[in-house]
Amino acid sequence: MTSTCQIKQSIWLIIAGLALIFLGLVIGLFVPNMANPRMALSAHIEGIMNGLLLMAIGLIWKKLIFSKKYLHVAFLLLLYGGFANLIAVTVAAITGFGKMMPLAGGKPGSVWIDTTIGFLLVSLALSMLTAVLIVMIGFYKHQQAFNKIE
Repeated sequence: MTSTCQIKQSIWLIIAGLALIFLGLVIGLFVPNMANPRMALSAHIEGIMNGLLLMAIGLIWKKLIFSKKYLHVAFLLLLYGGFANLIAVTVAAITGFGKMMPLAGGKPGSVWIDTTIGFLLVSLALSMLTAVLIVMIGFYKHQQAFNKIE
């Protein structure tokens, strides 16, 4: 049964997804003005794609079967991962740094900025992998419960 907390989390995931899409669109307006336009284009796309991901997960959130603890962990990890991704790539676009992203034209730069970008990239990858795994298991449990009804 869906709890009130789960319904609120679903709504907040959709709102956060819309916010990420909006931010991604705004960043798109400034692509040519950034120190690394290729990275800025990546930030633009990251905002839109992460926003769509959060919205899609928000739409199925009420179907997940899990304890409140696991749902809360997945909820926080999804929010962190979505926004950390946008922040990391936007900082790299503005500064031109980002040695962990050489395909997008990131170059080694200030130790502090490269360390921050690197931390965000590694932590968001772990966050999103964990959160999506939790969502997959929760949705699988929903599917199993649905099959028992038939």
